[in-house]
Amino acid sequence: MTELAAVKAALKTQAVETPSWAYGNSGTRFKVFAQQGVPRDPWEKLDDAAQVHAFTGVAPTVALHIPWDKVEDYAALAKHAQERGVKLGAINSNTFQDDDYKLGSICHPDAAVRRKAVDHLLECVDIMDATGSRDLKLWFADGTNYPGQDDIRARQDRLAEGLAEVYERLGDGQRMLLEYKFFEPAFYSTDVPDWGTAYAHCLKLGEKAQVVVDTGHHAPGTNIEFIVATLLREGKLGGFDFNSRFYADDDLMVGAADPFQLFRIMYEVVRGGGFTPEVAFMLDQCHNIEAKIPAIIRSVMNVQEATAKALLVDRDALSAAQASGDVLEANAVIMDAYNTDVRPLLAEVREEMGLDANPIAAYKRSGWAEKIVAERVGGQQAGWGA
Repeated sequence: MTELAAVKAALKTQAVETPSWAYGNSGTRFKVFAQQGVPRDPWEKLDDAAQVHAFTGVAPTVALHIPWDKVEDYAALAKHAQERGVKLGAINSNTFQDDDYKLGSICHPDAAVRRKAVDHLLECVDIMDATGSRDLKLWFADGTNYPGQDDIRARQDRLAEGLAEVYERLGDGQRMLLEYKFFEPAFYSTDVPDWGTAYAHCLKLGEKAQVVVDTGHHAPGTNIEFIVATLLREGKLGGFDFNSRFYADDDLMVGAADPFQLFRIMYEVVRGGGFTPEVAFMLDQCHNIEAKIPAIIRSVMNVQEATAKALLVDRDALSAAQASGDVLEANAVIMDAYNTDVRPLLAEVREEMGLDANPIAAYKRSGWAEKIVAERVGGQQAGWGA
């Protein structure tokens, strides 16, 4: 197999999980702009997600968020997904919207609130059993706003205790993915603020606990690819939440703010052996002013482009330059790959997969956008208000 054929074969195996909540109305803390045709329930979210997969060919699973996607019959929901050509993916918990969680969830000083939060996480594992999902994704808004508000070390003890109980509930083939975020909504201390804290807890828990890297959850100037390389080296990178940021947790389309950073991250994934199903490529985005489905298709395409460029890095030439200490040549090898226009390559890959070379154009021609606007009248649109 030629080098180019190998790159194309690898690209055909890529899988990017889309988030159910990105198909609903979402926005900033200031305003959510509602759009026509937005799904009114999890079933319609899956219908839209199926369109993304139909036109990209690499978005076969959909992450659910509980309780936003709560239904009475998860087996029926899984069947609905399968009938539309997709499957249910990671189950995302929610321990940040109830009034009880004002001072935290599993790190809360009140044992009764901690019990409520852990019970919710255990319920999410029950849902995983029903849907066949592999991953339980955890993000905690827990933290404090003022020095002295609570005992920082005690909160870590509570966190460890809660995680351990949920970890023990995981079945065979199930994983816990722990996400981190350096600030917001807590402003003084965040209980899982960085990859080191997440890694420390996952290391103690065991093999089923892995770290999730949300590309928007870092301070300006953070070398995210270094974090990725380190977690891969330690066997603790469970997946990504791909989005993009200019200032804080902006949740923009992946690659929108810094496509070079996305390429650098994907190079470390490829170089570190992370281009496998064991590292989940997930989107976690908020589409406030742009149309939902085209934005998600664009995001999937952006991940594909960064991956293609990463796969095109001449590893032999790079190793030779690095070994000889040729700084400029080593950087030139990286830049040559990044500056390659991979759009024609990806067009070929799509056509070989029986897809349209241009997913966005194909979606626009499909009439789906007009169909959902005409049919989804009445009821309550999915999303959250601000």
